[in-house]
Amino acid sequence: CKLVDLLLVIGAPNSSNCNRLREVAQAHGVTAYLVNGPDELESTWLDGVENVGITSGASTPEELVQAVIEAIQPEEVIPIEGAEEDVSFVLPRELR
Repeated sequence: CKLVDLLLVIGAPNSSNCNRLREVAQAHGVTAYLVNGPDELESTWLDGVENVGITSGASTPEELVQAVIEAIQPEEVIPIEGAEEDVSFVLPRELR
């Protein structure tokens, strides 16, 4: 089941991570756009859309995410918890 009708991926257009997020959404039948800030939003994207998902790349500043949320003026924001990540990597010997 789809939780959202539209997904906004916030981040740089040259970010591999952001592009993969957009592609995964589209592969699952969700319309998705990659934007680098609120000035790149198109009002027509929200026509007929009830639920908008917002995600961002790993290095996207939180201020940018908040600016996009403010720009679309949602009636309600419902955080959806993702998988908890606790992976750690050992530095290569030459870097220790």
